[in-house]
Amino acid sequence: MHRHQLDFWYDFASPYAYLAAMRIEALAETHAVDIRWRPFLLGPIFAAQGWTDSPFNLFPAKGRYHWRDLARQSAKYGLPFKAPANFPPNSLAAVRIGLHLRDNDQVGPFSRALFAATFGEGRTMSDADVLASVLTGLGIDAGRAIAESQSPGVKARLRAETEEARSRGLFGSPTFLTGDGELFWGNDRLEEAIAWAAGERPGDMR
Repeated sequence: MHRHQLDFWYDFASPYAYLAAMRIEALAETHAVDIRWRPFLLGPIFAAQGWTDSPFNLFPAKGRYHWRDLARQSAKYGLPFKAPANFPPNSLAAVRIGLHLRDNDQVGPFSRALFAATFGEGRTMSDADVLASVLTGLGIDAGRAIAESQSPGVKARLRAETEEARSRGLFGSPTFLTGDGELFWGNDRLEEAIAWAAGERPGDMR
């Protein structure tokens, strides 16, 4: 069977990306779609729009709605949900580790485990002990992975990934990009993105 591809762009600080990350591979497999995990930093893209904080914080009414919505959606999918004490969490170290782990196909398991720790358990993703615990739980040498994620090569890759995200028109997380460049934003567009990547064209009015 021919395999299709879908790029899954996400910032670890995004709670809606948590919902998508915990569902995406099972859904993709039903359509013979391979997922490319693309962690990046959303902060620079927000900054380019003049935002100095998460929209959850900049627009309090919207923030209150989103936290309630996240609780509802998590329950819908049977996922635990606990808002982190400080939002948005600092995702820099996590994104660097994710990019480093892409070289040996461990970025997916790491991403799911860290999302679960952050938004399922309310742990602090920027805490070195939390990162080490997640890595060790996956059988990864935590000290080595953390050290190598801070290399100049990984830092340069992060800059390139974030610039690619900006140049391709990304403005939020999660975002899904199909092989033909179709962009879908938000956890609630995951199923549609996978269908499109597989060759189905629901809602295509072009």
